[in-house]
Amino acid sequence: MVFNNISVFNKFIIVGFPGTPVVQYFFFLLLLMTYLSTLLCNFVIIIIISTERCLHTPMYFFIRNLSFLEVCYVSVIVPKVLDTITFNGRFISFSTCVCQLFFFFFLSSTECFLFGVMAYDRYLAICHPLHYTTLMENYKCRCLTISSIIGGFITTFPHIILISQLPFCKSNMINHFFCDITPLLQLACADTYLLDLQGFSLAALVILTSLLVTLLSYFHIIATIITLPTQQGRSKAFSTCGTHLLVVSIYYGSIIFMYVRPKVSFAFTLNRVVAVFYTIITPILNPIIYCLRNKEVKESISRRLHLKKYTCKHFLSY
Repeated sequence: MVFNNISVFNKFIIVGFPGTPVVQYFFFLLLLMTYLSTLLCNFVIIIIISTERCLHTPMYFFIRNLSFLEVCYVSVIVPKVLDTITFNGRFISFSTCVCQLFFFFFLSSTECFLFGVMAYDRYLAICHPLHYTTLMENYKCRCLTISSIIGGFITTFPHIILISQLPFCKSNMINHFFCDITPLLQLACADTYLLDLQGFSLAALVILTSLLVTLLSYFHIIATIITLPTQQGRSKAFSTCGTHLLVVSIYYGSIIFMYVRPKVSFAFTLNRVVAVFYTIITPILNPIIYCLRNKEVKESISRRLHLKKYTCKHFLSY
């Protein structure tokens, strides 16, 4: 392809994770097990919340949506990362790269907004328990979820369309393990200053807005927890909030480092390690922290397993 007498690449090579073949295949197995575990945990959460009537509450409605987002999120990135273990798998077409870029940032932005919605939901449940059912009815839950999706789309689609119009002629080597914006823009043979500024502004808008809502919600939650009369109630509430804040801190800390910072050159190894946290580690932490440590969810899973075991025994007895 030629653009104003300049050879323009329409196929890229993803550098991936460097190392010897033994290291590569060890990483492949580790990543594959993590990916399958993430899918399993999130699908279990989706099924349990969908089938157990006692979990049909706003909190679990949002957690189910988060689990669905995580399944889509890791499926956009991890299969291609696994494919880069082979040399031929490192090739990616321009259109596929742009699609991966769009869905990755669309799902990431939606997840940020959903984190803010979930924190707001917990704020209403703990700080305004008497009015909670009125303030967070089913219709409002659906509206907040749809608003998160629309917000993710609006803050992503126009920027990705502008990036897709750029000519890429400096090199066809993407110095990352997936199609990320920064390494892709480094290959453009056009001035990307305005696109960099736009990307920084949009990232700041999405991340800092949702983070501010999350932090303000948890500030009021903690202030309310302190006033609880019993030590047991305070300990349980602090335990729940503490684990939620842990996963939020890991996720927001890593994406702020990557996307809301001055344009400073960091080593590829450092960027790669940080990217692993929000692309691979956080999706498997979410179901563990939000649900699998939750008493109601564990009891629902136990009931399902017990019912299945009883049904199997009953069937085999005939």
